[in-house]
Amino acid sequence: ISPQAENLLCRLQENFQALTENLTLRNILFGTWVIFNILLEEMGERINDLEKRVADLMTEAGVENSNEDLR
Repeated sequence: ISPQAENLLCRLQENFQALTENLTLRNILFGTWVIFNILLEEMGERINDLEKRVADLMTEAGVENSNEDLR
């Protein structure tokens, strides 16, 4: 194999390795982003549920409330 062909193969291998690392990093970042969004959505649902329970308890206790009172 000629030195030029060997150099070309080496550069192709380096570029392929860099591309593979880049794609791996993107997959990791995308997976982290998906998990983060799922957790945020779940936290929002829990906060909404908590606000409803507090409002229900206040109603049971005979205390008038508004959304501003819960914040």
